[in-house]
Order: sequence, then structure tokens, then C-alpha cells
Amino acid sequence: MSNNPDEDPQSVAIQQLERFGLSAYAARTFVALASLGTGTARDVSQVSEVPRTRVYDAIDELHDRGLVDVLQSSPKQFWAISAETASRTFEHELQHRTELLRTALTELESLEQRSEQRGVWTVNGQTPVTERVLEFFASAEEEIVYMTVEDLLTEDLIEGLAEAAKRGVSIKLAGVSTDVQERIQDDIPGATMFESLWVWSDTSAGRLMMVDGRKTLVSALVNGTDASPTDPRSETAIWGEGDANSLVVVLKAIFTWQLDAENQT
Repeated sequence: MSNNPDEDPQSVAIQQLERFGLSAYAARTFVALASLGTGTARDVSQVSEVPRTRVYDAIDELHDRGLVDVLQSSPKQFWAISAETASRTFEHELQHRTELLRTALTELESLEQRSEQRGVWTVNGQTPVTERVLEFFASAEEEIVYMTVEDLLTEDLIEGLAEAAKRGVSIKLAGVSTDVQERIQDDIPGATMFESLWVWSDTSAGRLMMVDGRKTLVSALVNGTDASPTDPRSETAIWGEGDANSLVVVLKAIFTWQLDAENQT
């Protein structure tokens, strides 16, 4: 979908309805009724470019999904549910499908995948990297060490850290400004701040993380120092897990050295 704010709302609505599983004719019919309020098959056909003979099939599809009511008059009148109700209907449907998918995928996961991933793995895109980081936060039992460029420390990550802290996980953070540190201290009073390994603005580094001393992640802004942290395509990361994992061994040594140096100052 285009990010153009001037894009035709009718086209946007039809496109999104199709993504929720409606046929093209059903999507066009619903959008037509939404603009008409109520209408006959002829009315719908005139404003939707759906052949009149196919409007009835589209109405049946919409009626089965609870999106349209039918008045048994002559000719029949059709009424589309409100935008708010339709949105809520699709939201509940999406949540239900998501839960089914999560349950099915969880049951399919191998024991090895649940316990440890061997080797070094690659993740591309800011959203997937953030999801992986949140997943690692949720799995933490003892300690999270996290260094990041400030623009990548979003609210959902702060919430993830706060949830970990409530479980008794030790939180150590670096790479953020004094103002952000104060905000984090409000949400996570027990968080420890330490000096970054480098000046983040001088590098293409995105984030470094270590969880429980055995799971690590490092990311970079792939377009270098000119990359925008808000560009979802601009970040790539590698991660590893396990006491003998090469990435874990290297980053653990770096973090241990840095934290020991902090403690001695």
C-alpha cells in the first residue's frame, strides 16, 4: 500500500478488505454500500463497477461474514455495518487467526529450536530486529546488557525491559542521553547505566545486546552513518546463542571488560 496521504480512500479500503480475505467484488460492494448507506443491487452496481448479476454473490459473501444486513423488500435493500463495527470485526478475526497461528507454530517447534539455535543467524529490517530483541528480553532470567543508538530505543523496548525488571532481571544500559536515562530510570528504577564502548554517532552501529551471558545480538545501520534509524529497511543484525557460540564468546568478553572497567572507576 502506498504511503501517499492523498491516496483515494476508496482504493485503500478495497485493497485492505481484499487483504482480509474478501473477494474483489465483495470488497467493492461493501465500499459502495458504505458510501451509499443503503442500496439495491442496481444502486451498488452503478457506483462500484460490479456487474449487477455478481452483486448478489458479493452480498451473500458479505452477509455470511456479518458485514451486511438484508431487507427482504422488493427489490431487496442492503445495508453495510458501520466503519467502526467493521473494523472491530476484522480486528477480532485477525486476533483469532493470530492465536491459532501462534498455537499451531508453537506445537510445531522442535525441542532444539526452543532451547538453542546453533551458529550465527541474520535478521534484516528494523521491525524484525526489534521483534527478535523483544523476544530475547522476554526470555531473560538473570541479566540484560543493552547498548543502542537512542532512536532505536522505542517505547515497546522500554516496556519490554521494564517487564523483565519486574521479573527480577538485572538491566544494564548504555548509549542513551541523560534525558533518556532519566526517563528510563522512572520506568525501570533499578536499571544501571554505563558508558558506551564508542561514540555511537561516529559509527553505523545500531545495537549490541547480551542476555544471561549466553545470548547475544549486534546490529548495524546498513547504509552507514547516513542511514536513518527510522527507516525500517536500514538495519541488519546477527545473533547467536549458547555458551560456546563464537558471537556470544566475543561479545561476552567485550561486555565483561567494559562493565569491569566501569566498576573500577
